[in-house]
Amino acid sequence: MTGDVASTSVESPPALDPTKTRSHGSFGRYVAIRFLLMVPTVLILVTLVFFLIRLTGDPITAALGGRLPADQLAERIAEAGYDRPVLVQYFEYLAQIFTFDFGTTITDNRPVAEVLLTYGGATAELVFYSLIVAFILGIPLGMVAAALRDRWPDAILRVSAILFYATPVFFSGLVAKLVFSVWLGIFPVSGRASVRTEIALTREGGTGIYLIDAIASGNPAYVQDVLMHAVLPAMTLGLLTAGIFLRLVRTNVIGTYNMPYVDAARSRGVSEFRLVRKHAYRPALIPIITVIGLQIALLLGGAVLTETTFEWQGLGFQLAKYLSARDFVAVQGIVAMIAIIVALTNFVVDIIAAFIDPRVRY
Repeated sequence: MTGDVASTSVESPPALDPTKTRSHGSFGRYVAIRFLLMVPTVLILVTLVFFLIRLTGDPITAALGGRLPADQLAERIAEAGYDRPVLVQYFEYLAQIFTFDFGTTITDNRPVAEVLLTYGGATAELVFYSLIVAFILGIPLGMVAAALRDRWPDAILRVSAILFYATPVFFSGLVAKLVFSVWLGIFPVSGRASVRTEIALTREGGTGIYLIDAIASGNPAYVQDVLMHAVLPAMTLGLLTAGIFLRLVRTNVIGTYNMPYVDAARSRGVSEFRLVRKHAYRPALIPIITVIGLQIALLLGGAVLTETTFEWQGLGFQLAKYLSARDFVAVQGIVAMIAIIVALTNFVVDIIAAFIDPRVRY
């Protein structure tokens, strides 16, 4: 009987690996949720900017009031549609943003999209340089502080990190210009390149990112000139984020010292610096990846003061110019684009962090 049952029993199909299915599904679900959350974030930021600007009145009156006769001013307001209800203007503006139409500037009658394309490359270049400075300084110094924790080098580095973050960007920029440009004469005072280099790069066309254009030109003198002009602005803005990276790396590297595999390596006589470099370094990078999106927002905010201090012709410089002219159409468009860039950056960083560390998905 038993033999008959055994002979007629059907072999069960192989079981699926639940961890693989769950991991695959959770990652896709995580990406979808993060993307859906990005949309209301941008919408809230754009809405806040729109209604805060409307508290000052219509943009035409804010920019041209007192400089045009009353009848011409009323005609400009009607042409722009600012005499309609605010909600009508708001929903029309949202529809324009979806087509990347951010309006037309009032002071120089340029499409805001053209301003974004013309000067966006300069700001992206400055942010890239600043991130390089932050990584080069913040991560190694954070590892040194962790290896020498609770000693005098650690105390000096922690205080330096606070100073890097707390010092206003415009103040550190002015001090850097005074010391390295006026007194020592090492670096240029302002601008993205010398006049000769700038004329050559703009005449040849290109991406608007001077380093790429200089490399494409094949002239080493242009590359050197562009890099020399970038040192002080990049250091000024990069130190702001370097202080955050330094403290973040130090905290996370010290946290890994209590892990069993680190204790095992220490028991074998591995030095503290080798423990940091070989065993505690990589886990400490995951938190840095997760905060890069927030640092992009910080760098874009600091770029306004940095570009103004060094006359770096980017979006921050243009934003300050349009603010002083009370051209709120241009201000609204630039701020909306910055909000979109920050939201997209956070989305990409979240996906990278979830791919590297599966714990982020849950």
